[in-house]
Parts: sequence; structure tokens; C-alpha cells
Amino acid sequence: MSKKMMALISTLAFLALTGAAFAQEGAAAAASTGGGWLGSDTATKYFAYFFALGLAVYGGTTGQSKAAAVALEGIARNPAAADKIQTPMIIALALMESLVIFALISSKLV
Repeated sequence: MSKKMMALISTLAFLALTGAAFAQEGAAAAASTGGGWLGSDTATKYFAYFFALGLAVYGGTTGQSKAAAVALEGIARNPAAADKIQTPMIIALALMESLVIFALISSKLV
């Protein structure tokens, strides 16, 4: 199985299992409103946040792995250029990681 498929499966499994964390809150809402927690606005909001966060993490890790692979390939072909390749690669990785952290923070704030 490819790495992309494993990452997608693990992301989907994470998204599927996160609903259990909010079951207690949903049960209280269901008891007060008479409806199930799956139909509540809170469950929809949490599902959307976790789905967006899963996509952000998947995109960030995919971009980081591609950037690191290309940089290491360039260093392997020309070891003298390692210092010219390493610094821009680390800056690019930090920017990609900051986007994932921004997605995490923005999902927590809303």
C-alpha cells in the first residue's frame, strides 16, 4: 500500500473516531432538545473543523515530504551545494508547518 493511501486512511480513521470525543456533550444536547447529537449544529461544526484540519495536515505533510525529498536528492547529486539548498528548504518547511498550525488554531477559535 502506498504512503499516500496510508496517510489518507489514517486521516479518515482519525476523522471517524473523533466523534466519540464529543458524544457526552451531544448526549446532553439530545436530552434537552429531544434530537440526536448527529443532527445538531455542534456536531456539524466539529465535523467540519476536523475535516478541514485533516485536509490541512494531509496537505502540509505531503508538501513537506516532497520538499524534503527534492532537497535531499539535490544534495545527493551535488554535495557542494548542500548549504545553499538546506537553508531555503528549512524556511520552506517552517512556512508549510505554520500553515498547518494556523489551521489548528483557527479551528480552535471558532
